[in-house]
This record gives sequence, C-alpha cells and structure tokens, in this order.
Amino acid sequence: MGKQAAERRLDETEAKAFAKMIRTSPRKLNLVAGMIRGKSAQTALNDLSFSRRRVAGEVKKVLESAIANAENNHQLDVDRLVVTEAFVGKALTMKRFRPRARGRVGRIVKPWSNLTIVVREREESE
Repeated sequence: MGKQAAERRLDETEAKAFAKMIRTSPRKLNLVAGMIRGKSAQTALNDLSFSRRRVAGEVKKVLESAIANAENNHQLDVDRLVVTEAFVGKALTMKRFRPRARGRVGRIVKPWSNLTIVVREREESE
C-alpha cells in the first residue's frame, strides 16, 4: 500500500541540494550564499574555492551535490547550470553558560544552520 509519491516541486530544468546542521550562524552563512546567487555554477564554484570564509567549503560541497543531482538524476547539461536560489534557514541553537564575576552567568549561544541550493539549466542563447 504505502504513501503516494509526492509531486515534484521543482521545474523539470531544476535540481536542488540541501544541507542540515551546518555549524555556523545563519547570518554568516547567508553572506556566502548571497555571494553565489545568480551566478553560473562554474563561476560560483571558483568563487567558493578562493573565498577566505570558513563556511565556504561547506557551501561548495552543497553546490557540488546540486550539480551532481542535476547531471545524474535529471540529465541536465552541467555547462549551462545557474544558481537560481541559495537560501539559509535556522536549525537548533545550543545554549551554554559561562560563570562570570559576582555570581552571575554569561549565556553563550551556538547556532546551527540549514542551506538549500537550487540550480537551473538556462535556455539556449542563440
């Protein structure tokens, strides 16, 4: 019996990849995600390779996964892929406490993030 297959939410020329629990704040991760939005996949990979931000390596992994999904699962042309969406969401936040002076406590928050990247095959430009 089982469940019915859900409809594909993306277009036929799109593929996506999703990463959960990336150990950085959504605000920092969104800076790197914004850096690749709207660029071709190859340009975005080059930008992430030479970025000085620590989380750029994680974003590069997710982008490579989206490209691989497009090539293997949806038979899209890798040379014509463009990053159409790259958005960030909040995951859990660990709360830790550090003792401070005069019996007080300092709260430390350690946020985690989720990242979704959608690539689309652009049309023939003739």
